[in-house]
Amino acid sequence: MRHGRYRFLIGALAPPLLLYGVFVVSPYAQAFYLALTDWDGLSAEARIVGLANFADLWSDPLFLAALRNNGILLLIVPTAVIALALFFAACLTLGGGTKRRGVRGSGLYRIVYFFPQLLSVAILGVLFQFVYTPGDGLLNGLLGAVGLDSLERAWLADPATALPAVTAVMIWSAVGFYVVLFTAAMESVPTDVVEAAVLDGAGRFTVFRRITLPLVGDSVQTAFVYLGILALDGFALVQIMTVGPGGPDNATEVVGLTLYRAAFTYGEFGYASAMGVTLFFITLTLTALALRATRRERVELA
Repeated sequence: MRHGRYRFLIGALAPPLLLYGVFVVSPYAQAFYLALTDWDGLSAEARIVGLANFADLWSDPLFLAALRNNGILLLIVPTAVIALALFFAACLTLGGGTKRRGVRGSGLYRIVYFFPQLLSVAILGVLFQFVYTPGDGLLNGLLGAVGLDSLERAWLADPATALPAVTAVMIWSAVGFYVVLFTAAMESVPTDVVEAAVLDGAGRFTVFRRITLPLVGDSVQTAFVYLGILALDGFALVQIMTVGPGGPDNATEVVGLTLYRAAFTYGEFGYASAMGVTLFFITLTLTALALRATRRERVELA
């Protein structure tokens, strides 16, 4: 009986494990191998160059600029999105005290917050290109209408404002999903715990900080990981929104864009694979650190 069960388990798990190995593990293994070669994407053979591609990365000013911009996005996007999403979710669920009625019209707000999730990245990029258009764009038009003409800019063509403009779109497009996620998590907090805290004299901020936030910590942790991955990507939005490769003076250059250009413009597939492998290990390391840090923070809050 036991041997038959083992054969059944092996037979049931073998096909999905095989598919996972072919379509997930195999591409990673090929990327790791190509990162050690000088393959140009066309030739039948690739010469092994060892760690030369990785050594060249750290003397490549374009890659370092891209890494710096991804670092800026990594610091700003997860923090801003989670802070805004927690605030909006708290308004939607805690605005009515222990009854969780939220603020007036909270049902409508939940729908409105989620609207950006219905748009693809390509549509968002094109849409905000028109918003940021220097001459008759929506943003400059609004600034001119309220008498703030001095603040009008060529937002995506100015090195000082190009990256903040893209960052704002990334934050705006991501907040709605995490509002829904955090709202669902907050609604699962036991009402009797909140009522007991209110009876003991705890205010709404204290209830949120001491009870709600620790109990939704798993959702916040998940949000940090996914938003960190989003910040380390940013390829599609930057490619669509900014003018020229990497924006003005490489102000919006990100690693994904540098990798894409190295592979498909210059034919340096080995070098591009080295960038991808480096980004993989950076993402893996930051994910592990984020999980560890948020777990420790939840323990302290509790």
